[in-house]
Amino acid sequence: MTTATATKLPPSTHEFADVIHRLEAGGAMLPDTPENLMQIIGLYKAYAVPMDFYWRDLLYIAERVFLNPLPAFKYFLPQEYLDLHNHYAGDDADLRIWQKGAATAHPELLAFMDKGETTKMPKLLHHLWHDRINMEFAEACMQAMLWHRGMGGKFDPYLDTPEYKAACDRAIKAYFKGNPAMLGMYKLFPEMFIEQVRQLSYYSNLGLFWEVMAPVFFEMSDLYDAGEIKSVPDAMNFLVNGIFAIAGRPIYHHVYIRGEMYEIIPKSCGFTWLYEAALPYVEAVFYRTAPFRGTKSYNAQAKQVPEDQKDFHYGILYADVFPVGTAGIPPTLLMQDMLHFLPPYLVEYYKKHCRGEQDTLIQLGVSFQRSMYCVTSAVIQALRTALLYPLDDPNPKHLQANRAFFEGQIDRFKRPEARLRDIQRQEYR
Repeated sequence: MTTATATKLPPSTHEFADVIHRLEAGGAMLPDTPENLMQIIGLYKAYAVPMDFYWRDLLYIAERVFLNPLPAFKYFLPQEYLDLHNHYAGDDADLRIWQKGAATAHPELLAFMDKGETTKMPKLLHHLWHDRINMEFAEACMQAMLWHRGMGGKFDPYLDTPEYKAACDRAIKAYFKGNPAMLGMYKLFPEMFIEQVRQLSYYSNLGLFWEVMAPVFFEMSDLYDAGEIKSVPDAMNFLVNGIFAIAGRPIYHHVYIRGEMYEIIPKSCGFTWLYEAALPYVEAVFYRTAPFRGTKSYNAQAKQVPEDQKDFHYGILYADVFPVGTAGIPPTLLMQDMLHFLPPYLVEYYKKHCRGEQDTLIQLGVSFQRSMYCVTSAVIQALRTALLYPLDDPNPKHLQANRAFFEGQIDRFKRPEARLRDIQRQEYR
């Protein structure tokens, strides 16, 4: 706790008072230990490599695959999108975040795409053997954002406006030009087609969000390796600074049909990264999502899922990681993707603490949970910075307003499913 806070406010009486005091001192929900720092940075690196594929493929699907009724090859990235320059990496970056990296696809990603876990073989065989990056996880995140609509910002309401529907109409008619069967289907079921375009707009939204996060995570890994990130608060503050630096990047949806660009959501709408992508993503994916398929009944009449969307609590901040490794569970796919790109220090760490190699995915899940609590802490601190007062504000009323904000945020972790209690203990593995 800072001296200013200690002398001007009495101790918090919140169930998670220690966490509240840590946040007031500029820390994170995750305790600051070398072991925690190693885990979260290692996971950011392991996440960044498949994320470099995710964002490229999300944009490819949104911009090129579009309404293909049989998108059998939507996970087969063309060279154009592997060479697509990340706007936040490389020498021509809009904002240079990843200092050492190139703007094109990461070398480790390209090496894995070439050989996978098996050997070099045609791309189709890698795909059928499931020896590939699991885009199904990225699509599950996109679907959570689409399903949990209304998470703030102006992007989502825009998808119901006449302007958006008119833009969809132009693109749909252009895409199916010369295809009377599909144009006839569109005439019969226009809302079905427009809803598909809404989903594709969320593909673009998430792709543009992750285009930023991939180089941010790569940079954090580089800084940690160089000894420049030395604590969990250092990591969190790097994320907070990145959130503000990148907050205004445009969120849009363009479609390319026979060489012509159609603006489904033009940049002129003024939608921005922080409010239209980052905050809805955290709310829909970190907190809410949906029960893991195969682990919980979806019988709402029997009250086996919440009646209100606001009460959904199945994101990584609440998830029981032990079902990870089970078929059909999206986090399993992410853990499998990250497994290929673990830095050596995490491989050694898991050898010491795992119950053999079969336990590695679960350990990855626990580390990932810790790392996302750090990201969520950064979001909470960024919101406090934007909406309230400095942590060392001399006015006790301002400090009390900060405390009320922190306590309101942490109230969401009072649920018995929340893992905030668990991540306070190093033994949680």
